[in-house]
Amino acid sequence: MFYRIRAALQRFMAGRSSVDQLNIALLICGMVICLIGSFSGSGLFYYLAYAPLLFALWRMLSRNIPARRKENEWFRGILRRIGDRTHCYFRCPNCHQKVRVPKGKGKISIRCPKCGENFVKKT
Repeated sequence: MFYRIRAALQRFMAGRSSVDQLNIALLICGMVICLIGSFSGSGLFYYLAYAPLLFALWRMLSRNIPARRKENEWFRGILRRIGDRTHCYFRCPNCHQKVRVPKGKGKISIRCPKCGENFVKKT
C-alpha cells in the first residue's frame, strides 16, 4: 500500500520544481511571522504568514523549472552580495558589465574586463 502511495506521489511530482534556497527562506520567513503573531496576539500576523508559505508551495508545485531556477539564482546573488563585505560592485557605463573591486581603496580607476572602458569610482 505504501509503495502505491509513494509511486503516486512520484508521478505527481515528476517534472515539477523542488525545494531550493529561496523556498527554504520563504518557509522560515512564514514561520517567523507566525511566531511573531503568536507573541503579539494579533491575528493579522497569522494571515501575513500565509503569503510566503503559499508562495513557497506554489514554487514547489510549479512546472516552469527555468523560471524557478532564475528566481533562485537572483536570491542567491542577493545573499552573496550581503555576505561579501570586502568588495564593491559597479556597472560599466559602456557595456553594463558588473565589476567587483575591493572596498576601502579610495577613488580608483576601474577597467572593465569585457569592453576595456576605464571609469573612476570611489570604493
